[in-house]
Amino acid sequence: MDSKRSNIKRLSNPAAHSFSVAGFVALMILVVGSVYYATNTIEYIWRWYKIPKYFMYIENVKVYSESNGSVKEIRKNGEKFDLIIVDAQGEHTFTVPAGSFDLDEGDFTSPGDVLAEYPGGWKGGLLTIGLWTTLKISFIATIIGIVVGIVGGVARVSSTPVLKWTAITYVEIIRGSPLLVQIMIAYFVLGTTINKILMMNGFSKLSSEWYGIAALSIFTGAYVVEIVRAGIESIPPGQVEAARSGGMTYFQSMYYIILPQALKTILPPLAGQFINLIKDSSLLGMIAIRELTKATREGITTSLQTFELWMLCAALYLIITFSLSMAVQYLERRTSRK
Repeated sequence: MDSKRSNIKRLSNPAAHSFSVAGFVALMILVVGSVYYATNTIEYIWRWYKIPKYFMYIENVKVYSESNGSVKEIRKNGEKFDLIIVDAQGEHTFTVPAGSFDLDEGDFTSPGDVLAEYPGGWKGGLLTIGLWTTLKISFIATIIGIVVGIVGGVARVSSTPVLKWTAITYVEIIRGSPLLVQIMIAYFVLGTTINKILMMNGFSKLSSEWYGIAALSIFTGAYVVEIVRAGIESIPPGQVEAARSGGMTYFQSMYYIILPQALKTILPPLAGQFINLIKDSSLLGMIAIRELTKATREGITTSLQTFELWMLCAALYLIITFSLSMAVQYLERRTSRK
């Protein structure tokens, strides 16, 4: 015991702590320096100044002519101007800000000509759109996954064969196949069939996002089933028997007695599973959903800013997952006090 205390005291020595901090700083400098050296070796040009436009930018609005015509009249309309274009189909009026056009009455226009050009309002960039889509899909899939997992977990520990065997079959099939394959089946097989049925009956088809959410929810739910099962089985079975003897049904005993106690046990693995869900959402780009990873790939294709955008993408995922991890730790502390 004395040797343990001396070791702890030695490790908590201020000089040793300072040396350890210096070692960490040196390691980070080495990593950053290695990246910098590698980019210099391949003559990569860093262009961080172009990054803000991927979050927010001012839209450049252009008004195009749709046919052969001529400018019949330019009329003031408050602080703006009405451009009245006449063609074979009649008159067309375009209301644009002052100073946004370079036309005079009598000028001719052709299809595709820019009639006016002016700055619009602020718009979200590629990364903002991708980040919002990732958060939205992950949140919805998390809620559905929790519901599916709790229902499946309760069924998994049930003694009723139809419930237990159905839950086992669901878990084994989903956990035994890759998520990417499940996404493809959800979109190209089930999605095509369901959308065709909907359109035949006069309904609009569902977007690819809903099939992506369904695939993520079902995949995550299968893992949550096992997490919930382990949490339920960690509670002494005598509590279930006491609740049943008190007149509660099986599901009432689970809802009021077992699940609240199991929450403390299942919270940490649940957090890990939902962090994985956020990262797994990057696979949805395969079915044309513009989540964060796909938005990053699109930005790289148009700008060739490979290093900056991938690093930024990784940092955004880290911020999301770290925030979720901190929130779960807070919930753990709250529940441990009760």
